[in-house]
Amino acid sequence: MLGDDGTAYDVISIEEARKIAQEQGLDLVEVSPNAKPPVVKLIDYGKFKYDQQKKANEAKKKQSQAQLKEIQVRPNIEAHDLETKLKKVYRFLEDADKVKMVMQFRGREMAYRDAGLEKFKEILEGICSYGAVLESPPKIMGNRIISILSPDKKELDKRSKERKRLEKLEAKEREAENAGNEEQNAENEEQSTAE
Repeated sequence: MLGDDGTAYDVISIEEARKIAQEQGLDLVEVSPNAKPPVVKLIDYGKFKYDQQKKANEAKKKQSQAQLKEIQVRPNIEAHDLETKLKKVYRFLEDADKVKMVMQFRGREMAYRDAGLEKFKEILEGICSYGAVLESPPKIMGNRIISILSPDKKELDKRSKERKRLEKLEAKEREAENAGNEEQNAENEEQSTAE
């Protein structure tokens, strides 16, 4: 028999174990019934169940489900508009979400689907070089070209570490610059009070 605080009792009868559990206000729980003799433990069962529930909730919180985000582009998209869309794609990938890229054709654009497909492939190559894996290659479905990308965790981890390192360097430079400005301001004040 094991106590609530981890103390080990000798081999005792079940009646004695129940008596000890009642005296301490704890529950008697069978830990390993197949052992000879069976092992029991004194615990507060309500507290035990509560702790288990709490651990399960913590584990559930830490799990993250990848969502599928959709970005639509047109075959004649301008460079700046494309940059804006790509920034969103990069942010989605960094958040560990999958991205569904869609190029939609309208009217006369349908006649130039091949040129649109080439442009779409160039866009996908740029995204893949950033840190994505092409999950499904471009498929033409009616007036749309569709492809799904998922994040490449190793590549994105490298990028995030590099970004954090650069941010720290920039913060240190700003601090040094601010300290230099404060010293210069103090000198200017001393000169103005001396005059």
